[in-house]
Amino acid sequence: MSFRPPAPERLEIHGPAGSLEALVETPLDYDGARCAVVCHPHPLYGGTMDNKVVHVAARALQERGYATVRFNFRGVGKSAGAFDEGRGEADDATAVADWAMNRWPEATLTLAGFSFGSFVAFQVAERRATRQLLTIAPPVRRFDFTQHPVPSAPWVVFQGDQDELVDWRDVVAWTEKIVPPPQVVVLPGAEHFFHGRLNDLRQAIQARLS
Repeated sequence: MSFRPPAPERLEIHGPAGSLEALVETPLDYDGARCAVVCHPHPLYGGTMDNKVVHVAARALQERGYATVRFNFRGVGKSAGAFDEGRGEADDATAVADWAMNRWPEATLTLAGFSFGSFVAFQVAERRATRQLLTIAPPVRRFDFTQHPVPSAPWVVFQGDQDELVDWRDVVAWTEKIVPPPQVVVLPGAEHFFHGRLNDLRQAIQARLS
């Protein structure tokens, strides 16, 4: 039987800078065991919760039985507040993670993020008990990941080797210094936004869910 996309539920979540616009998608046969928060790319460069990579990551999780929450960081769409270089956005994501755990109290939490969103998810993974961390095209030269604790949760990095914004060699070199290192999945021929490779990304995510 083919997957039937869940009906999206649009709502507002209380955040530290005001309300956060969110989109909740719960599989029709959801068993309450797993939920995920997916973080979007840079707000100052058009990043929103409707980004295609974010949408595909959420769909990949939904197809494997996860309820997902996408949301707009402060200052994006209908979310209150203003851009805060990843600090306030991590607080936003923490508030959304707390909301998700209250909504589904028996569920384990997975955190995912694309580009700037991966920097945010990386920070939250050590603030809240996390089943798994999924980071897509983490901008390791643009943001200082090393100033934050390395997550203890199982962690997978997805990176295209034709990424014009994040050099895959920088990502690999960064992960090799981490103990224990995360699993790194390099998608040959994939650009930053995975044009023409979104289905490959979806399959790669699903193959590595814990």
